[in-house]
Amino acid sequence: MPCIRTDHGCIALNPDVTEDTIGQTICVPGYTSSVRPSSSYTNSVKAKLLRENGINESMMRYYELDHIVPLALGGHPRKPGNLALQPWDGEHGAIRKDQLERRLQILVCRGELKLSDAQACIAQDWEACDTRHP
Repeated sequence: MPCIRTDHGCIALNPDVTEDTIGQTICVPGYTSSVRPSSSYTNSVKAKLLRENGINESMMRYYELDHIVPLALGGHPRKPGNLALQPWDGEHGAIRKDQLERRLQILVCRGELKLSDAQACIAQDWEACDTRHP
């Protein structure tokens, strides 16, 4: 299983998404919808992570089950090594990261940024990556 090595371990990647296949995968409109896990799966993983982090499950709506390497950049849809809790709002929130994900996907699909560089950038420190790719 391919992965990005970070200080937090090995972040799982989708083996179907490579530099050679981006034209048939992440750069095709609707791709992420085609690989996104069902909400029943993501909600059960989110609930598990909330419990593990000592957060009451009633707070679920304030968190996203984040793909560390987003689906739009070839992150694995279901592997626990690519999933983490992230608050929706705030400076460190999912809304801000989602904007970065879209910018990186556009750069990759235009050929202005290598897929592996975008994956490493967002997996290692997405906030620093956001600064490098405003």
